[in-house]
Amino acid sequence: MARISLDPPRTLRYRVGSWFFRRKFGTDLDPGRAMGHHMGVSTGYATMEMQALRWKAVPHRLKDLAVMAAAVRIGCSWCVDFGTWESTTHGVPLEKLEAVPHWRDSDLFDEDERLVMEYAEAMSADPPEVTDELTAALRRYLDERQLVELTMMVALENLRSRFNAAAGLTGQGFKDRCEIPSGPGRDGGRGREAARS
Repeated sequence: MARISLDPPRTLRYRVGSWFFRRKFGTDLDPGRAMGHHMGVSTGYATMEMQALRWKAVPHRLKDLAVMAAAVRIGCSWCVDFGTWESTTHGVPLEKLEAVPHWRDSDLFDEDERLVMEYAEAMSADPPEVTDELTAALRRYLDERQLVELTMMVALENLRSRFNAAAGLTGQGFKDRCEIPSGPGRDGGRGREAARS
């Protein structure tokens, strides 16, 4: 159960934001509902998120895996749920996203993907565990501009994950939207597992 009420005052600014989220995502987002108790915080946070959407130096594939690794490390189930859905809309395979919690034991990831996940985990540790060696290894794949963007995306995910985890927010069912529907002749609705067989 959420530790911050998800029923904020229905001010005009809140109602406008709620309309936007329902139009874009089909539902209100629980973090927005929790932040709706303080519209100054909500507006500042939304502005940062809108700016982050404009950062294009790092491929979505790498940013999405880094964000997912940070969310898993911190333990934000809401972020993992939403991030899984969002990453699949960017073309990241669901199989990879589901393997992020145990990426070191998986053969699904390329070297650059492994490095960004390691970097995200190191940034999300308390205290951070980023080393000169890890940063130097990342520079084989990323220039300085890209390294700044990746670092800020992981920092932004730390902000998201830590707020949502502290507020007691859990998944809203976004990951369910990623399921591959069973087609004709596919064992009556076993979804993703039927599609893989």
